Amino acid sequence: MAAVLTAGAIAIAMATPAPAVPRGPATVASSDARASQDAQDTPFTRKLTADLLAHMQRLRVPGAIVSVSTPAHGTWTTALGTADLATGTPISARDHMRVGSITKTFTGTVILQLVQEGRLALDKPVAAYRQGVPNGGRITIRQLLQMTSGLYNYAEDPRFNRQLDQHPERYWSPQELLDIAFRHPVYFPPGTGYHYSNTNYVLLGLIAEQVTGRPLASLLRERVFEPAGLEETSFANGRSIPRPHAQGYMFIDNVDSLTAPVLTGKDAAWADWSAGNPRNATRDNASLAWSAGAAVSTVDDLRRWAKTLATGTLLSPAVQRERLTFVPTSDLPGAPTYGLAVANILGYIGHDGEIPGYNSFMGYDPATRTTIVVLTNLNQSPDGTAPAIELTKQIIDQLTPQDSAALS
Repeated sequence: MAAVLTAGAIAIAMATPAPAVPRGPATVASSDARASQDAQDTPFTRKLTADLLAHMQRLRVPGAIVSVSTPAHGTWTTALGTADLATGTPISARDHMRVGSITKTFTGTVILQLVQEGRLALDKPVAAYRQGVPNGGRITIRQLLQMTSGLYNYAEDPRFNRQLDQHPERYWSPQELLDIAFRHPVYFPPGTGYHYSNTNYVLLGLIAEQVTGRPLASLLRERVFEPAGLEETSFANGRSIPRPHAQGYMFIDNVDSLTAPVLTGKDAAWADWSAGNPRNATRDNASLAWSAGAAVSTVDDLRRWAKTLATGTLLSPAVQRERLTFVPTSDLPGAPTYGLAVANILGYIGHDGEIPGYNSFMGYDPATRTTIVVLTNLNQSPDGTAPAIELTKQIIDQLTPQDSAALS
């Protein structure tokens, strides 16, 4: 299970052009894919559709749902490719998909609402709310939200990933996930660095439950999904996904994804040719991510949520200002910055997500009032890239070419 902020690892190595190599089994989008009803037939959308289909072919993406909203072009939503490789069923813009770490924006919003209500304090130590956390007397709620706690990311544990590959149906309790993390030393003293860690958000989910006495699923529904009008979004912490949904696929298993490089040139061509058929991961147990990644949503809901998140509709202006206080994620040019359960990616305020079978991106740019949402039913391409991020780059290239160049 890949566990980093995907958009934070976008830098791609230079390489020679790929040779002509026979492709592996066909598991890619069809050029006769149908767009949703509100898609507009304009030169912009025709060019973008062609580019997206070409990149889906290259990335071996079975299906993708894409939505772009701008003042100039309006809202354009399209579904491209296949929802189910076994039946050939076309993907639909109404399909549900797991959204992985976009869940963190929901969990983080609940935490910030509790801060707003005076039931939590951003700069109070975690030990005030939960015992047994390494450095718990020094790590603050803010540092958990901002990925600066230094706590080990349980999703990087090799034994855990082997168990995910061998028993994808297994249920994991939040405490089991924390136990894995706490067996490892911390990365750095609190507040002295950045390291993306699902452990932070499992802790935050448990703290939210403890403070309120309410299950996390109820908190998310009552405090986020219903107030934001997210009628098709749910916390699906198990093996089931609401219907209709796209099947989710994996080429690279969880163990290999820990060290899978981003390949280019001959290496990428060989990886594509030798990839074989992907594994159907639709019913892998999402409890592996709990409050860090078990939500399910649709493109329409995420388009609505991206703007709500970026503009702070569910928070006070003061708390929203805290949320949008960002730290760098790396020294790479154009790398995202990270706030309180939200990323800033080239001015797009939002998040990406990856969980077995699915990859996603959503973002809203307040300066241009542009929203981009991309959902794919493949979590990682054979060349090691994140398909939703790669398709997002193509969209940004058409909207603002200079921004796309910064992503490369």
